Amino acid sequence: MNYRMIFKSLGSVLCIEAVCMVPSLLVSIIYSQGDTISFLLSIMILVSLGLGLRRIKTITNNIYARDGFAIVALGWLSVSIFGALPFLISGAVPSVIDALFESASAFSTTGASIIREIEGLPKGIVFWRSFAHWMGGMGVLVLMIAILPSVKANTLHIMKAESPGPDPGKFVPRIKQTAKILYTIYVILTAVQVIFLLVGGMPLYDSLIHAFGTASTGGFSNRNASVGAYGSVYIETIITIFMLLFGVNFSLYYAFLKGNIKSVLRDEELRFYLGTVMIAILLIVFNTYGSVFQSLGESIRYTSFQVSSIITTTGYATADFTLWPAFSQALLVILMFIGASAGSTAGGMKCIRILLLFKIIKREVIKIIHPRSVQTVKINGRIVEEEILSGIMTFFFAYIAVFTASVIIVSLDNKDLVSTATAVIACLSNIGPGLGIVGPAGNFADFSLTSKAVLSLCMIIGRLEIYPILLLFAPTFWKRVNM
Repeated sequence: MNYRMIFKSLGSVLCIEAVCMVPSLLVSIIYSQGDTISFLLSIMILVSLGLGLRRIKTITNNIYARDGFAIVALGWLSVSIFGALPFLISGAVPSVIDALFESASAFSTTGASIIREIEGLPKGIVFWRSFAHWMGGMGVLVLMIAILPSVKANTLHIMKAESPGPDPGKFVPRIKQTAKILYTIYVILTAVQVIFLLVGGMPLYDSLIHAFGTASTGGFSNRNASVGAYGSVYIETIITIFMLLFGVNFSLYYAFLKGNIKSVLRDEELRFYLGTVMIAILLIVFNTYGSVFQSLGESIRYTSFQVSSIITTTGYATADFTLWPAFSQALLVILMFIGASAGSTAGGMKCIRILLLFKIIKREVIKIIHPRSVQTVKINGRIVEEEILSGIMTFFFAYIAVFTASVIIVSLDNKDLVSTATAVIACLSNIGPGLGIVGPAGNFADFSLTSKAVLSLCMIIGRLEIYPILLLFAPTFWKRVNM
């Protein structure tokens, strides 16, 4: 383990977080609602600690796989902890655990909240939690790789540990250039959405908040009623489209820009993702038309938005789906587990894993029928290595194990089972709202401090796809061994 490089990298992360607080500081100055001092103090603390860690002298800058996992896990825990400072210092969220919950929810792009009255908070604080969303969407450490000149190419280990999906891969030979391409696409799509929202009559401040929440698939809004507060079909349509766009693997955008349109259209994960969206919309429209919604157009409008919001794990809402029939709620819960594409900003298990699990089941069934046949699993015409398939099955088990253990702990609060279970999956899959008391009309304020701490950890575990955080608790992970 290269401990010196780990702590030096953490210093870089804290300095980046300090810089990223500057826009929120400017917003607090513009609106003058008493939260300016909280950002000034937070930035001073981050800069002092970050620069102190940056001064650590390293023997070598090489980062190995274990170092990458350690940097990612400790980095995300650090930004979540220090990201809570503005909430605490301003008094917007006076409880330490509540502030950590809100900060973890922001950076992990979960969108779960303990705040009952969001419209009463200072605009700088609201802007910060949404901008933290946007930072966490593509990844704080990917941003570090993209902008810091001292970061070496071998930090692919960092990107692999932080990026969602089985393997983020590289678009180009240099990992730094890959990170820059990712952030360029991310920034452009966000800016385009802001423009479309402005055209729809949404104020600039609101447009930025909702573009940050959509781009990161986080879902924090500055309105208590979320996107439903605007009552605009245009705004809902724009956000629906961009939620789906940000749920697509970003490598497909790069392929599209390079002119490889056929490879994009033939991508199996993209087809599975869009197919799942369409089937879910059709089934829920059929189930809600005539019972919840009296017109077909109204049913399509609200169903499309909610399905897109849930499968992309964004969490915005225009309707209270806890009032929908059990069949529709069950479909939404399934979408919570599935999530969107690997390599996107969305959470959940990812479509590629679910698709490959189906292919594995199909292979096993064929092998039972034809024991002597040699069956391989392919995706996009390429054979998937057995090591990757084994890793996906292990991830699935680990995901369910973390979900089960968390449900057991949170159930000690004696909330109803639906609220308890969906609160955990909403945090683990980085969705935000669940069912019951944590539905679109509710929040997580009524859970105990223990449950909030567990749910906060679930958010980060889900965002980093389990292993980076779990490795921190493995004693052998920290032992010095030959690399």
